[in-house]
Amino acid sequence: MSSLKRLVAAGLVIALFTFSLFLVRSQSSSAPDFNEVQSVQDLPEVIVEIPNGATGSQIALILFESGVVKSSQAYFRVAVGDARSQKVAPGSHRMTLKISARQALDQLLDPDRIPNLIRVAEGAWKSEVEKAFITFGFTKQEVSKAFSSLKLPQGFSKSEGLIFPAQYSFPQGTSAQVAAQSMIDRFSEDPYGRKLLQGNKDFSAQQLLTIASIVQAESTNEDFSKVARVIYNRLKIGMPLQMDSTVHYIMQARGDIFLSRKSTTLNSPYNTYKKFGLPPGPISSPSSDAIKATLEPIQGDWLYFITVAPGDTRFTASFDEFSSWKVEYTKNRKAGAFN
Repeated sequence: MSSLKRLVAAGLVIALFTFSLFLVRSQSSSAPDFNEVQSVQDLPEVIVEIPNGATGSQIALILFESGVVKSSQAYFRVAVGDARSQKVAPGSHRMTLKISARQALDQLLDPDRIPNLIRVAEGAWKSEVEKAFITFGFTKQEVSKAFSSLKLPQGFSKSEGLIFPAQYSFPQGTSAQVAAQSMIDRFSEDPYGRKLLQGNKDFSAQQLLTIASIVQAESTNEDFSKVARVIYNRLKIGMPLQMDSTVHYIMQARGDIFLSRKSTTLNSPYNTYKKFGLPPGPISSPSSDAIKATLEPIQGDWLYFITVAPGDTRFTASFDEFSSWKVEYTKNRKAGAFN
């Protein structure tokens, strides 16, 4: 083939590829969608059932076939661009007919539109989830039996930390056993949860989950990766973790940022002020973001961090700098900044 023919052929291939890409983008951008509804009050509604483990495309099709959205493509496009779509709970959802794809996602995430709802908050303790089951209507005996007979991932003997944070909706008649097991299975379905369960060359799956649970309890999303790095740095040099959240877990206490000196002397394997290394297991249910930060921590030499004021968390490798920040924190706390 001559050089000229090769150039012509190459040009045709590029042109065909560009045209195909244009068609795909055009179809995606022109996905039929209902206009935003200003008020859904008194508009027709339908109960939509979202199966456990349903993908975004499957949910999109369900919404379209139920008459909620104008096209499955419209919802799928919104879901792909909004990370909240990963938190849509399986079960029943009360939906308004003929609404925009954006409104459909908002309604799927609205707890007031989910009957038979059990919420597992990010950072929840197993004890708190058990209370939520009882509030839902299960007896203490049913809850105790359910959580004692769970099928857990390999290498785990306790469910603490494996109860994936989400909103769960169950049909009437669902047993406590089925409901609890679905929360454990949801952990394995999460991409980062699944990766964590494989462990790595330095830490077992349980150790990684323990780290992720501390990351969740100690910080907010924007600082997850830095807190994970502090934990790894301390473990590497044999420095005690000294994490307040592990003591709060022992005490089953929430809401008080201040930790007394006496409480740091509690005799427990979870007390990271007295015990070196990781505690024997997770202390909370970490979110997918906390797990991701644990698996992919940012690089840094930090050994200390402290929240000086609400929204102002600082990281350093210097004990002197940390000490000066601690004085600032104490001043702000006594002034009521954390109330």
